Amino acid sequence: MLQGLSHRAREAKSWPFEQARILLDRVLRLRLSDSERDLAASLIGQGKALEAVAALPALAKPVVFQCGYGASGLPHMGTFGEAARPTMVRTAFRALTEDAIPSKLIVFSDDMDGLRKIPDNVPNRHILEEDRDKPVTSVRDPFGEHESFGAHNNSRLLAFLDGFGFDYEFMSSTDCYKAGRFDEVLLRILARFDAIQAIMLPTLGEERRATYSPFLPISPKTGRVLQAPTVERNLEKGTIIFPDEDGVLTEVPVTGGHVKLQWRPDWAARWTALGVDYEMSGKDLVDSVRVSNRVCKALGGEPPEAFHYELFMDENNQKISKSKGNGLTMEQWLRYGAPESLAYYMYQSPKSAKRLYFDVIPKATDEYLQQLEAYNRTLAETGQPAIDNPAWHVHRGAPPAQGSPVSFSLLLNLVSAADASTKEILWGFLERYIPEASPATQPLLDKLAGYAINYYEDFVKPSKTFRAPDAKERAAMEELVARLRALPAGADAEAIQNEVFEVGKAAGFEPLRAWFGALYEVLLGQSQGPRFGSFVAIFGVGRTIQLIEKALAGEFI
Repeated sequence: MLQGLSHRAREAKSWPFEQARILLDRVLRLRLSDSERDLAASLIGQGKALEAVAALPALAKPVVFQCGYGASGLPHMGTFGEAARPTMVRTAFRALTEDAIPSKLIVFSDDMDGLRKIPDNVPNRHILEEDRDKPVTSVRDPFGEHESFGAHNNSRLLAFLDGFGFDYEFMSSTDCYKAGRFDEVLLRILARFDAIQAIMLPTLGEERRATYSPFLPISPKTGRVLQAPTVERNLEKGTIIFPDEDGVLTEVPVTGGHVKLQWRPDWAARWTALGVDYEMSGKDLVDSVRVSNRVCKALGGEPPEAFHYELFMDENNQKISKSKGNGLTMEQWLRYGAPESLAYYMYQSPKSAKRLYFDVIPKATDEYLQQLEAYNRTLAETGQPAIDNPAWHVHRGAPPAQGSPVSFSLLLNLVSAADASTKEILWGFLERYIPEASPATQPLLDKLAGYAINYYEDFVKPSKTFRAPDAKERAAMEELVARLRALPAGADAEAIQNEVFEVGKAAGFEPLRAWFGALYEVLLGQSQGPRFGSFVAIFGVGRTIQLIEKALAGEFI
């Protein structure tokens, strides 16, 4: 699927391929000598990446992509994006290297973090209040479904990632600390404590500097993650001494899950211990990445290639936050839109800030459908996959051969005009418009019909506002009725659209979109809609005439 694309991947303009080329340069630079690098570059450039891996064993080590998840809040769209976007870069990297250099995506849950903020969108908040500051995997589950709040949130994340078909390796911070996976780097931090402090302290305020330590001990008495100073270190024993909550000086090992690291040293330690090659993060973390890069180097590691994306905003242009629970949840998007439309939304312009609210779903869905149609058209004409098309990235190099013959916006208007409450009602219209179509032969269209009904009932119907036509609009609509009656039987959408266009033009609407806007507002109670000729073709000429006559009679007001 991804072989035979390396020549085109070297010239591809889409951002995942740009990132993949940067990542390949890193891999060759860090793993190979100058002569080996020249050999690898030559072989890969000739499309012989398999030969390069066979000749240079260092290339057989997996390239590690990583994304993080803060398990103190329920998963949201930003969480999904952190997995979707690196997966797009990973797919591009696989195509660039003929899928010869192994790779993996680690989804890392920061579930050993102390619970500081209590999310607003959870039940039984008093449980979380009582367990505040304990590691999230030690906090009781307010939903009563899992052994901890961290386990509950991890389960929610994994269920969605699995449902979408991501290829990933899940890692738990709690497991890594307790199982000893971070022990070596923790002991290194203990040994290089002063060097780490020299990096961290200048980034902090005066009060915080006075007590800061990269180690956050977990109180043996209360189980809480403490912001406590390190008053003594014992390198031979691998321990620190700190004042516990009751003021008693307490000694604990830095290994085995008895401490966790402050988040920026934690990030650096993770990169070092896991050998991370590539990680994305939000624009708000640019400075933190710089600090963690320095810590990583102080530990003898090599910071990963970084990519900083813009943030998602809610309907009030506020940053989406797990603890606030604002914005959309993954479940909400999937009630109104296909998973592919969500992945497409994540693909678009990652360097630009975007609103992530219900009203973006119809547009994202239709743009995805247009891109899929364009991809398949190019494939049919040229026999070559359009690897810069968003659909290629959304589907990880294997877009489906069939999209939808009807747009989502058109389905929404059909639901509105037909007052359809079930997919069966919608299919009654669709089957007349699309020969031999059925839910079995058009599975995506069938799913879109269900999404359209949900979206219409929850968002369009409550806000519909019909108005009466003015004199000019009434005369034009009466003329449109006459022209529709005169159409030959079986007139297609293009012929109908031409008639609608000519009526508006003859009536003197300027700009012409004012005529179409009037049709939508008077007939459907909304300010915009799809191509009107296509709507009439599906809804039916006779039914459209009845709709116009009812509107002119004032039945909708």
